[in-house]
Formats: sequence, structure tokens, C-alpha cells
Amino acid sequence: MAVKLRLVRMGKKKQPTYRVVAADSRSPRDGRFLEVVGTYAPRGRSSADRDAVITIDHEKALKWLSQGAKPTERVERILRSSGTIGADGVPVAAPPTAAAEPATAAAEPATAASEPATAEEMGE
Repeated sequence: MAVKLRLVRMGKKKQPTYRVVAADSRSPRDGRFLEVVGTYAPRGRSSADRDAVITIDHEKALKWLSQGAKPTERVERILRSSGTIGADGVPVAAPPTAAAEPATAAAEPATAASEPATAEEMGE
């Protein structure tokens, strides 16, 4: 069975949202699928927030890619923009997390401040 990562159209008329799914390549576009990997809302969440919203479960996506699933062109772009695969199309082992970078940057000044001050620094 050939598995593809592709989009399934959801939403109302002229207001599409999509699910990124792992599906058998022989099944219809909006037909049966194996697992939901994420969502893609090209028009945003509301009329006030018009930016595209991409939500991908990186673990599920990497699992299917490691098992040989082929993403469609659009899904490949979505996975690339979410950080699941690199610019060269190779899956990334651990997706980038925005929370990890500030935590490490905040930890460095804390260790420097916790060191005891010398007599010269205290002005004695």
C-alpha cells in the first residue's frame, strides 16, 4: 500500500480549511485516511486574524515519513514551513521549539549572576 501525506478539504463553501492526513494513494481526496497529522487554515482562524495557520504534529509526520510516506507538493511546503523537514526535503530529527531557545538564553545570565563577586567588583 502506497501512503501519501496529503490535504483533505474541510470547512464551508468558499472558506476552506484542510487536514493534513496520511492516506492510501488510491483512496479519494476527501475519502478514507489512516491518520490525521495536522491542520492548515490558509485564510486564518477568523476575519480578524487573516494569516495562515499551520498546526502539525511533528512526531506523527516524522513517523509516516520514516515509514516511506510521500508528501504532495503542497504538504511538503507546509512541512518545510513548520520545521518538520529541512530545506533539502530531509526530515529533521527534532523539530525546532521556540520555547527551548529563550530558556537556554535565560539560564546563562542566571549562572553568571550566581557567581560570588570578587573584592575588586564590590569596590573594596
